[in-house]
Amino acid sequence: MGAIFQSLGRTVAAGIVILVVMMGVAGTFSMMGSHGYWTFFMRWLHIGAGVMWIGLLWYFNFVQTPSMPKIPDEQKPAVSKVIAPTALFWFRWSALATVVTGLLLAAMLGFLVPALTLQPGARAIGVGMWLALVMAFNVWFIIWPNQKKALGIVQVEAAEKAAAAKMAGMTSRFNTMLSIPMLYCMAAQSHGGF
Repeated sequence: MGAIFQSLGRTVAAGIVILVVMMGVAGTFSMMGSHGYWTFFMRWLHIGAGVMWIGLLWYFNFVQTPSMPKIPDEQKPAVSKVIAPTALFWFRWSALATVVTGLLLAAMLGFLVPALTLQPGARAIGVGMWLALVMAFNVWFIIWPNQKKALGIVQVEAAEKAAAAKMAGMTSRFNTMLSIPMLYCMAAQSHGGF
């Protein structure tokens, strides 16, 4: 059992095996050809990607950024050269996966256009979608380009590096702010809270 947990790949594979076994026990395989099953599966992928995206956003804002001033200077490269680039990889790709699976799910359920045009009956999810699209744009076109400069992945002068770090940080905070109403809107659509 210990060998499973010593490898992230084996841990994820074990989770998939458990899921497949549960699906077999529940008789899910007989439903796999139905539209309902595939919309459920897309929702599951969307939620998983979203948990990773918002989890990393909140990790950066609630843990990493506030902790950096407390870390001795000689130890900071462990974060900026190893942890942050890896976290930012998963951050940006989970943002993209969340948006793509969300748009596919909305299309599969027939409310993509009503949601994006904020029509009655789809207004809450539509507002949530627009907030998520703004946030994803920020991840790919503001945060990531500036983080590359701030982390030294792209070489720039010290003043530009500091400005890039500030811009990435402020945009990340902006996304954290937007994540609160965005998550509310996502839950509100199916639970009547909007």
